[in-house]
Amino acid sequence: MAREITEMLIESVTLELPDTKTLRLKWPDGHNPDFKTGQFITVYWADCPGYKRAYSLSSCALERGYYEVTVKRDGKMGTRIVDWAKPGDKMFVIPPVGKFLPLLEPEKHLICIAGGSGVTPFRAFAREATLRHLNTKITVLYSVRNPSGIIFGSQFQEMEKQNPHFKFLVTCTRLLEDEAWAGHRGRITPEWVMHHVSDLKNTVFYACGPNALVEFAEQVVLHGIGAPKEQMKTEKWG
Repeated sequence: MAREITEMLIESVTLELPDTKTLRLKWPDGHNPDFKTGQFITVYWADCPGYKRAYSLSSCALERGYYEVTVKRDGKMGTRIVDWAKPGDKMFVIPPVGKFLPLLEPEKHLICIAGGSGVTPFRAFAREATLRHLNTKITVLYSVRNPSGIIFGSQFQEMEKQNPHFKFLVTCTRLLEDEAWAGHRGRITPEWVMHHVSDLKNTVFYACGPNALVEFAEQVVLHGIGAPKEQMKTEKWG
């Protein structure tokens, strides 16, 4: 059965970083899709239907009436969205699909490893767990070059206040030695990840972002820590 493609209004455009924006795509009247947190949508412009791009949803399935995607200026689509998309524009949206889904069970601990805009689906994970007041532990381990590259920093910090089971931790990989930063420094290591694991058997590892970051995270989790492959889920963005 073909998936229904829907034209949606860009209701708002929010600047997250100089090169990153969040689009809110408003559902038309009567539209009530069934989808899951962690999935992605595919979008395209009416004047260029042959060029499509998939983006993970940064909103969760409990937030109704719209989809949100957070886009970095990258490639043709990302550049057009960040530089030119504005409220009132319209885009065509192919419905959500994907299996990068949070296992939101009470005894589970989700450790989410991200780099750059790969953090966007983890905003959705944390929002659903927070809105539902779940006991599932979620820890986001986020790698950026420096603090100016943190996406959703204030939003994640606010969710930490609302949700005692959620933690947001950042490591900066390209700080100068004398540059002020109270958080972790350097690349993600097995030791840093393991520091946040209290029960390996009930921990599920997620990694999202560029291929190199995800493949490195796989090495850290599967070989550095020795977690079973079944306890890791990945989403590579090319």
